[in-house]
Amino acid sequence: MTTVFLSGSRKISRLNDMVLSRVQDMLDQSISVVIGDANGADKALQRYLADQHYRNVLVFYVGRVCRNNVGDWDMREVFADRKLKGRAFYTKKDKEMASLADFGFVIWDGKSIGSINNVYELLKNGKMSIVYLALEKRFIDVKVSSDLEILLQNCNKSDYHAIYKSLGIIRERDDLSLSIQGELNF
Repeated sequence: MTTVFLSGSRKISRLNDMVLSRVQDMLDQSISVVIGDANGADKALQRYLADQHYRNVLVFYVGRVCRNNVGDWDMREVFADRKLKGRAFYTKKDKEMASLADFGFVIWDGKSIGSINNVYELLKNGKMSIVYLALEKRFIDVKVSSDLEILLQNCNKSDYHAIYKSLGIIRERDDLSLSIQGELNF
């Protein structure tokens, strides 16, 4: 069964019809969903899944308590060193979801390093992402490292450099030797 890693920026809490239509296409195909427990896009996506009474969902969390599980779905705790702080702590669960999923669907505000990290982790695992650029109201498929470069051209210069520095992409991007994943129909 095909599995999608749904994620997005914490600053995005509302989903428009373009995003909901794509998510609904996935639900209509009975695709398994892995999703995090963060506020923002994760919670908004969870809310939509719960409203649709979709049961094929697994919520990942790190830490002692799951922050959001709107649909009362099965959960998977990911263990991380409690000494880690901020994004480094939560990235543990994101890496696990990227490993488990067949592809990603990411709602990006043009700034969130965590959202781009999810796209990057999927690429490192040879998997594509469909990224919704919230500010431009359009989708970009990220199948290979050059697609990631194109995606990052949609943020301002300081955010671009912060993302590259934070994720270490400059050192690793040339190591992404990926086979092109087939087209997805969403």
